[in-house]
Parts: sequence; structure tokens; C-alpha cells
Amino acid sequence: MLELCCCRARQIPFLFGVLAALAVSPFAVQGDDELRPMTIVDQLEVPILSEPRLAPDGEEALFVLAEGDWKENKRISHIWRASRHGGEDVQLTYGKEGQSSPRWSPDGRWIAFLTQRGEDEEEQIFLLPRSGGEAFRLTHHPTAVSRIAWSPGGEGLYFLATDEKTEEETKKEELQDDVFAFDEDYQQKHLWRVHLPEKLGELGQEERLTEGDYSILRFQPSRNGKKLVVHRAPSPLFDDSDEAEVWVLESDGSGGKRLTTNSVFESGGSLSPDGSTVLFLSGSNSDFESYYNDNLFLVPAAGGASRLLLPELPYDIQSARWSRDGDGIFFTANTGVRTELFRVAVETGTVQQLTEGDHSFRGWNYVADRDEHVLAIDTATNHGDLWLLSQGGEMTRLSRRYDYLKQKFALPHHELVSWKGADGQDVEGLLTYPVGYQEGKRYPLVVQTHGGPAASDKFGFGRWTSYIPVLAGRGWLVFRPNYRGSTGYGDAFLRDMVGHYYNQAHLDVLAGVDFLVAEGLADPDRMVKMGWSAGGHMTNKVITVTDRFKAASSGAGAVNWISMYGQSDVRIYRTPWFGGTPWQENAPIEVYWDHSPLKDISKVKTPTLVLVGQNDVRVPMPQSVELYRALRSNGVPTKLYVAPREPHGWRELRHEMFKLNVEIEWFERWALGKEYEWEKAPDLDESQSQPSEVDSTQAVPGDEVSKVLSP
Repeated sequence: MLELCCCRARQIPFLFGVLAALAVSPFAVQGDDELRPMTIVDQLEVPILSEPRLAPDGEEALFVLAEGDWKENKRISHIWRASRHGGEDVQLTYGKEGQSSPRWSPDGRWIAFLTQRGEDEEEQIFLLPRSGGEAFRLTHHPTAVSRIAWSPGGEGLYFLATDEKTEEETKKEELQDDVFAFDEDYQQKHLWRVHLPEKLGELGQEERLTEGDYSILRFQPSRNGKKLVVHRAPSPLFDDSDEAEVWVLESDGSGGKRLTTNSVFESGGSLSPDGSTVLFLSGSNSDFESYYNDNLFLVPAAGGASRLLLPELPYDIQSARWSRDGDGIFFTANTGVRTELFRVAVETGTVQQLTEGDHSFRGWNYVADRDEHVLAIDTATNHGDLWLLSQGGEMTRLSRRYDYLKQKFALPHHELVSWKGADGQDVEGLLTYPVGYQEGKRYPLVVQTHGGPAASDKFGFGRWTSYIPVLAGRGWLVFRPNYRGSTGYGDAFLRDMVGHYYNQAHLDVLAGVDFLVAEGLADPDRMVKMGWSAGGHMTNKVITVTDRFKAASSGAGAVNWISMYGQSDVRIYRTPWFGGTPWQENAPIEVYWDHSPLKDISKVKTPTLVLVGQNDVRVPMPQSVELYRALRSNGVPTKLYVAPREPHGWRELRHEMFKLNVEIEWFERWALGKEYEWEKAPDLDESQSQPSEVDSTQAVPGDEVSKVLSP
């Protein structure tokens, strides 16, 4: 039996601030007449905080802040520093190309990071003195450097890099004699180490640690510096990730020992402080059957059987670290609409919850020597400022990047809602109220479904892709259901999609809508549906089973599971959904087709926008073309907009702005009967007009949506 205890005392300082902020009516507009709803530009300019890193002495924390640059048409990331003792956050880097991956040296004297400078075509490692001054280059590797980590002794850094192309390959490219073999046009990725130079300012000496016809996807040095845990795969291709296995190597890359042999995706491999055991995460059960919530596994470092540590845990574990003494493991977990930090005692399996609140995490870092944590905590009014969790359980705020949000804008209220699915299953999600909500009044409803689908919507400020504060500021209710197939609710809830995909998932969404209508919140005559990736799949399904939505937007959604299987760069999650491949002997073609929205597309009456990136390999553009052509052929009002250069997650600011503008215009036109005036980018001249959905003849762009795999 899983024993779970919650250490609520640790949360008192943090929760007090949250509860104090909610002491007034949650629907009040912050008590300031000058506060205004957020615009599209406001939303796109909210910086994105990530990669918190606590200094070895616990005095300061680093973080990466990505801010929009309209001139460059993208977000540029810089490294910042926050102090344990308060004061202003300090920006440390300013390079035009941006910087990422800040890592403290073990003695705290140096900050390593990745960036491009000068003639660099790829990112390299640079070192910045903690005391200040100019950063200097440490590597000049021929290919991009990634996933850097200091050796525990501080004498250098490990990194991953793709193998360099051969002279023959390079020459053929120059001559444009460059026909390539599909799915074979990659270079393997391997582990390297660079030593600090004797004289500062000089390049470090690079040493190759692994070599062969395989790739190292991730790695983690042991705390004593003697070993490395690596995830080794046959190739760097996404769809081969389930064939990666956990290995232990000597610190110089020699003496490799394979610890796992299965066909499931594994991550987070780490050696215990005493060197006896390796932990790793895997979305599988104790028999290593796939498609389960991610859980903790332990395997002897000398070899042996792997053990599932928490077989009864209903949550989805996202990351894990050994405690200082190795008697426990800290982990963050998706608990449905929240993310929380836990500790499990390895010997007994007792789980202790260390955080509690209406929040999710944008990052977590644990410093074992101090037994302290730094967390980027995302709430409805703060998009992820840093908090320090000390040994005694006190929470100390470190950064203040997001104070301006509630000082400047009228922000909406979010709350948890729950209802019964069509089969009686308890389902929950998040409801955001319009700014200035009046009890007893019905409001137009936007139904948003998350990507994944193995993911969930959680408390937080919200991503630009869902632009919840903007919609709420325009008078919309926003509903985000965690439908069947979502993580954080136990394996049975997640695996409802296995064998069919659309079983209860779409019915959960519609039952939630019925609940909001019955509660007198949603206006049944003014509802729209939207989603990206798996949220787009859901949109495509929903419009085939009901015409109650006045408009819909399908972003990077699949419509034909048969063609999608061969088009996408990932298939490993789709095989269990449909019981096999569509091209095997006795293929389950009927299952694929029966669950393809295209089968029932003739029933659709909902005016539908279709958005996709031209370079999307996850849910490729042909899926959107099939949807668009089917709808148009059947006389359904539709538009297909294609974003040049964009992958599955859009990145260019003007593409993102187009997505928000065109969706709002589409929704308000069809559901509210209103004309919408497009917002302009800050640097657009007043004489320049932004294209309107109604008269635009050229397919244009949008941006990323789900960090999750988008099956």
C-alpha cells in the first residue's frame, strides 16, 4: 500500500502569501481602476523564465529569461541572477544570439553557459567569472555543443555533440550532389569532455569519451566524479528513443555496462551517492509494457533486475534527484492540475509531499550539499518567479520578474472544476472567468484542449499559445478539461486511449461543457473550440460529433490516423492506441479509420480555422491539408494558414501574433457576430495594415503549443 503523507508545515510561508492575495473576492479587478485587460502584444511580451540553478553556497540563483524582440522577430534568452537576500535581479549576459544552460562550477567561482559569438555557426561553451567581467570561450567544437555538466571536481565540463560530417559529405553538399537517404541523414551524437585551460582565456582541451554507431541522448555524472550514467540509443531519431537503454560508464567513457534491456523510453538516469544504485524514469509498468504514467525505477549499478519503486503512485513523475544521503529521492510530479515536489524514502516507499498550492513548476533544481531546492513557481498572477525551499521548510522568494503583471493588468480568476464523464468517471479541469465576471450572468465559452495527449492543463499564468488573460479580458470563459488520456490521474485514466484513442476522451470534454451550461456559467449559443497538437486532434473529433460550437480552430491536428502514422516522425505512441501498425499483416486498419475524424468529416457544419507550420514533422502539414480540403469540399467555411519555416511549435513573434489575431477574429465573427480590429506589432507603421482573415489570400503563420510529444 502506498503511504503518502503531506508535510503542510513546509508550505505555510508560501501559502500565506497566496491566501492573503485571495482574501478579497476572486473576481475583483485587483481594486485599481487603472488596471486593464491584457492585449495580444502584452501576452506575447510576457518573458519566459526557465532553467533555475542554485549556487553551491546557496546565496544566489541563476535563471534564463527569454524576452520578445520584435525587430529580430523572436524571443532572445539571457542569463540573470537573483539573490537570496533580496534586491534587484541582475542581467548577466547580453549577446545578440542569446544564451542558455547556465551551470555553476562546483566551487561557485564560474558560470558556464552556451551561446554563439563572432563567426560561430553553432553554440559553444563560454565561462563567466562570478565576480564579473567578460566571458571567454572554452570550446571551438566543429558541431553544436549541448547538455553541458561540470565534472564534480570542477576540472572541466562534459557535453554532447553531433559527429562532424566527413570531408566527402561536406564536398558533396558544396557541389549540391546531396541526394540523401530518408531517416538515415543524421550524424550520431556522442559524449565529450573539455578541460579547463591552465591560462584563463585560452581554449580548453577537448576529449572524446564515446564513439560508435549509436547516440548518447542524455547523461549524468556521479557525485564522486568516478562514473557516468548515460542513455544510449541506436540513433538520435525521436522514434528510436524507446530503444535507448541505461548504461554506466567510467568517467573517461570506458568500461560501459548496460543496465536495462527493454523497448520503452527511459530518462533521468542518476547514480546514488554510494554508487550502488541507478534511478531512472520510464512511462511503463513493472513488466516494462509502455504507455503508463512516468514512474521511478531502481536498478543495481552492478547489473540486475530493475524495480518499480512506486507502483501505486497515481501521479506522473517529471524529474527526480537522489537526496544528499541517498536514503531518499526527491521528485516533481504532475498531480493533475498542479505540479508538486515530493520525497520518497527508498527503503520504505513512504512518500512525503513538500509543496502544496494552486501552481505548477517551470523548473526545479536541487543542491544536495545544502539540501536546498530552487523552484520556478507558476501561478495565475506570476509566470514563474524563483523560490528557495530550505532544509527547515521555509520558502524564500528570490526573483521578481513578474511583479508587473498584477500591478499593470486586470488578471482573471482560475479555479478547479469537476464533473462526471459519460460513464460516471470523475473528471476535472480548469475554468477561467472573464475579467469583471458577474455572478448569474452567462458568458461565451472557449473550450481549449491540451496537447500530448499524455499531459494535463495545470494552474499557472498560461502560455501565449492559449492566451487566456487576453480571452478573459475580452469577456470569454475559458475551459480546459483534463480529459481521459491525461496524465496525473492514474494509469487507468491515461490508458483509456489504448486500443482506440477516441473512447471517452471527447465525451469527457462534452460532458464538461454540459456541466458549465447546467451551472448557468456558459452560454450554449456562444461556444467555440480550439486546441493544438493533440488538442487539435480533439478539435477535429469534436466537430464531427456535434455542431453546438459556433466556430473552431484546429492547430497542427491529425485527421487521418492511417496517413498520419507514416507521415509523422514519431510512431511509438500510436501503435498501442490502435493495436499495431497500419501496414503489418492483418493490420487493424478498421481501428485506425474508425477513430479518424476524416471518416465522419461529412457531418461537420462548424466554421473551422486550420493552422500548421510548414516544417512540422510531428503532425505534418498534409494532415491539415486533408482536413481543409475535406471541409471546403463539403461547403464548410474554412481557412488554412501555413506558417513558413515553423516546426510543430511556432517561434516567430509575428507568426504567433497572426495566430492570436486570426483566432479571435474567427471566434468573435462566428460566435458573437462582432467585427474585430487586428492588433499590430509595436514596430509596425500606422500606414501598414495587418491582413484580415476575411480577405487574406495568402497562408500565413502562428507558434509552439505543447512541450509534450504530440502523438
